[in-house]
Amino acid sequence: MSASGAYEPRTALGRFVHSFEETAIAVMLGLMTLITFVNVVLRYGFNSSLIWGLEVVLILFAWLVLLGMSYAVKVSAHLGVDAVTALLPPDARRAVALLAAVACLAYAGLLLKGAWDYWAPFAALPETTGRWFPTGLNENTRIRSFFETDQVPMPGFLRFLEDAINEGDRYSKLPRVVPYTMLPIAAALLLYRLVEATIDIWNGRRNSLIVSHEVGDALDELARQDGR
Repeated sequence: MSASGAYEPRTALGRFVHSFEETAIAVMLGLMTLITFVNVVLRYGFNSSLIWGLEVVLILFAWLVLLGMSYAVKVSAHLGVDAVTALLPPDARRAVALLAAVACLAYAGLLLKGAWDYWAPFAALPETTGRWFPTGLNENTRIRSFFETDQVPMPGFLRFLEDAINEGDRYSKLPRVVPYTMLPIAAALLLYRLVEATIDIWNGRRNSLIVSHEVGDALDELARQDGR
């Protein structure tokens, strides 16, 4: 796949992740639109509102941004400057792209560790030890599973979390572990997509991790055609 080409999953795992991303993004966008529309109708038509609507939309928007990190890697939508690398011969350009990919892999690994360590206490799980890379599990992690969201009501189908992570105590609102779960998921997806992209660069199926200058050339060509 070139930097501007369409993504085509080649493995069963790739197809599953691709389907998960596409479905999750579509559902989030749909729910954000629906909740916002309903709130507008309630506010201006009935002088009422869903008190939890804004918080849910904010959570969904945050999820969308987090998922967007890996999705943008998949479709080569991350912006970058290739003014220098475009001047290099193909072999040197490939070497620079691989170097950039390795740096991104290191960053994604650190991000995944940080995401887990932030989320784990809310799920009554131990953080990892080690400053840069996981060296074990911290059994003295201070659990924060009792923290709740501000307004989002607790759905009945999630009541199992009370026994699973909150020692049987009831939640009056949705526990924060639920919205925060997207942190490690998104970081893991980003790492997966970067590994996939690095392999593609190595095998010559992809030119770089960023939007290729070929996209700009194509847009210029379309503009010239429209101006005729």
